[in-house]
Amino acid sequence: MSDFTIKAKKNGPYIVKGNIRLVDTAGNVYTSKSLTALCRCGASTTKPFSDGTHSKIGFVAAEEAVPASQEQPDT
Repeated sequence: MSDFTIKAKKNGPYIVKGNIRLVDTAGNVYTSKSLTALCRCGASTTKPFSDGTHSKIGFVAAEEAVPASQEQPDT
């Protein structure tokens, strides 16, 4: 099992600590270093990575996760 943590920053990106392998819909593979910021505002020009746009557009995120809405991943 991979050893990583994903933490949502208040009104900001998801911060992934630890090495991950991210595969986009075209099959391109991005291997992280020790820290990766993933966009959750939808306005980044470097999606899926954060470029700081969330702070410029006034992005306001949900305060907490809703466990009942957890999706089952496609495999």
